[in-house]
Amino acid sequence: MSGSATAPVWASGQSRSAPPWRILGMLAVLVLAVHTLVLRTTPDRFGPATDAASARSRLAPAFVTRSIETPPPAKAVQPPPAPAAKPATRRPARPGKPSPKEQETPAPDASRQPAIDFAAPQPPQDSGTLAASEAPASPGADTDSMAPPATPPVPQEPAAPAPPAGANQTPVTAMALPPSVRLAYKMTGQAKGMTYHANAELDWRQTGGSYDARMTVSALFLGSRSMASTGQVDAGGLAPTRFSDKSRSEVAAHFEADKARITFSANTPAVPWIKGAQDRVSVFLQLGGMLAGSPASFPVGSSISLYTVGPRDADTWTFLVEAEESVSLPFGDIVALKLTRQPRREYDQKVEIWYAPSLGYLPVRNKITQYNGDFVDQQLNSVNKF
Repeated sequence: MSGSATAPVWASGQSRSAPPWRILGMLAVLVLAVHTLVLRTTPDRFGPATDAASARSRLAPAFVTRSIETPPPAKAVQPPPAPAAKPATRRPARPGKPSPKEQETPAPDASRQPAIDFAAPQPPQDSGTLAASEAPASPGADTDSMAPPATPPVPQEPAAPAPPAGANQTPVTAMALPPSVRLAYKMTGQAKGMTYHANAELDWRQTGGSYDARMTVSALFLGSRSMASTGQVDAGGLAPTRFSDKSRSEVAAHFEADKARITFSANTPAVPWIKGAQDRVSVFLQLGGMLAGSPASFPVGSSISLYTVGPRDADTWTFLVEAEESVSLPFGDIVALKLTRQPRREYDQKVEIWYAPSLGYLPVRNKITQYNGDFVDQQLNSVNKF
């Protein structure tokens, strides 16, 4: 090679120029050829290995089709008729030995059964109503509208108790009640061997056809007790409507003449009401009115019976008329007619009462003795008219 060969342009100190386009084209073809060779010869070097099935599925995925046929509708099958049940044959139980069924079934508890009141009145039923209730209803008819309306039970008042044996009344022939007045008494008592003293007052008020009577006893360290009677005044004298007895608590008796009975707030059984019945306050004034109205009708030895009501019961009090006697009282000496109620039973009280004719047969002294000897003795101290 001669020294005159031409050196590359970029090796010389001359300025560079752009390569010819043929060289660039050859380089581009060479780069593409190298990439194609690498992709075809070494694909497994990039990423995880895959099995043959996966390769085939990627190359030619398989499609599977399946047809579903609709089954024809099933025919309804009638169940075979059930065999007729044979009648159960029950062998009679041996005498004296209950059957197994009776042994298994417990007897009903009578306390759980509803109580039936056979004494309650039943509504009458005529033939027309009976025929309508027994006639068959026509098809489509409203049986509720055809049925007769139910008759509601009519509340019945409890029957009045029968009068007790020996409950009698002395008829009133004449009556002369005193005017309104207040009587003050000095009282001496004995209880369990101890003697005590107290004051007592009887307030008697009569206004028109009604009355109010109240007996009050008060003692130091013993408290007080009051008994009251209210009611009407008629030709037969006093007709109480309410009696009360109050100390620490109050108990009362109610005279229900329209129902012919007397009831008690102490929840004790009712007793019969008898015309002329009195209570333990009105009885003393009723006796005085009967004596004042007809003194000759009650001679010595005669008796007066009055049906007397207490706070819990009632009994007939019979008083024996004794002779007049002079009594010494805080009010003064006075002649009085004595009446005595003797006890009929073991625990009855003995009641003694003195009426002064000069004071219109007002009670001037009364003494009540218990079965054990304890007593209360009230003696007139003053009379104050209203």
